[in-house]
Amino acid sequence: MNPVTLAAPVGPLPLSGGVVADFSAETWWLTLVKAVFIVVFLIASVILVLWVERRGLARMQTRPGPNVNGPFGLFQAFADAAKLIMKEDFWLKGAEKTVYLLAPVIAAFSAFMVYAVIPFGPNVSVLGHSTPLQLTDFPVAVLYVLAITAFGVYGIILGGWSAHSTYPLLGAVRSAAQVISYELAMSLSVLTVFLASGTMSTSGIVGAQTRMWWAVAMMPSFVIYVVSMVGEVNRLPFDLPEAEGELVAGHMVEYSSMKFAWYFLAEYINMFNVSAVCVTLFLGGWRSFVIASFWPGANEGWWPVLWFVAKIWAVMFAMIWTRGTLVRIRYDHFMKLGWKVLIPAALTWFVMVSVVTGVRTFSGTQPRTLLLVLAAVFLVVTAVLVLVPERGSEEAPSPPGGPGELVAPGQVLDAFAGGFPVPPLPGQVLPPSPRSRRAGAGAFLPAADPGTAPTEGGNR
Repeated sequence: MNPVTLAAPVGPLPLSGGVVADFSAETWWLTLVKAVFIVVFLIASVILVLWVERRGLARMQTRPGPNVNGPFGLFQAFADAAKLIMKEDFWLKGAEKTVYLLAPVIAAFSAFMVYAVIPFGPNVSVLGHSTPLQLTDFPVAVLYVLAITAFGVYGIILGGWSAHSTYPLLGAVRSAAQVISYELAMSLSVLTVFLASGTMSTSGIVGAQTRMWWAVAMMPSFVIYVVSMVGEVNRLPFDLPEAEGELVAGHMVEYSSMKFAWYFLAEYINMFNVSAVCVTLFLGGWRSFVIASFWPGANEGWWPVLWFVAKIWAVMFAMIWTRGTLVRIRYDHFMKLGWKVLIPAALTWFVMVSVVTGVRTFSGTQPRTLLLVLAAVFLVVTAVLVLVPERGSEEAPSPPGGPGELVAPGQVLDAFAGGFPVPPLPGQVLPPSPRSRRAGAGAFLPAADPGTAPTEGGNR
């Protein structure tokens, strides 16, 4: 497809007067060079982020890690790759062979496609040809990103289903529910950027942030997107589809060697994908705000590539920081956050931005100040609603023997009184097992003497 057609202008931007990328001088070999650069950039970035994550987590959590191969542990990522290549590649006898093999390929292939519409910089001259530092762009580029992100979940779902195993299937089902929940909040937060920028083109959105980043003017959208993107890529504290403590790595349990490596590669590339989209939509893209204030040439030539990559790594480090700091939340709390907090907040903010956009359209003004005031009010109201408990939200008291009430020593504990199993505290005892009841055991009594061996049905 002709890049010139894909990059057809969508009209002047109402807030900044920026224009979309100009592909009029594009040639086939420039497009090929850009595509190869994106693949190499992503693979090299994954190798480097593995090193950064290991060293960073080891420092944050004060523990050693696999980071001693080579100077500063730089060769550890290559050692991991060699291990995966040489590891035994087993095949499940009862798996759906075609789907079982295709699932990790879908996940990896989808991950590589997002950067096709991400702008790295403005137009530059390459061997006499003026070309933007972007593979392609078109009027609905961000919708393309959302579609590819949603398509990538099929790799997880098919991988869990094709194994015909319990834990992978549970991980795949969790992933489907997670993507549906957090894709809605993410899409609503992105829609506000469309309204404010007047375009869905990625280069056009970057041009709309010449005077102010959308992360400042639309702080609620930025916060909602950051939370949703962490849930979208299954990272702590939202890595519930993999949850090794519950599902033994979820959908990847039955994969090994390079098939597992494809999933591993897709996960980290998706981290770079959501980081690049975050930078493009909310953090000014390749534009430097601080440096350009005292250096007029900061946003010209090849320098913007440096600013763009630095912003991506800042967002990446934030996700690494959350992994080393936060713990995995409970699944019901996770779904409550998505459906009862993020989606209503995103929808409310979307309506407010729509009103401001209508005022701008009919009055001809540029109400950036009004957006800032609305964002501040919205954040304060949301914080109050989230932090202040609702009336009647306290959990009902559990019956005697439940987890919410202290039980006298020797009294029988109903471990499921609160709806989920709870281990007994010191001095509490569990009811007799079904085997004991079938054996005709009498009343459940604890051992009278700690030194006496427990009898059938006694305290163990």
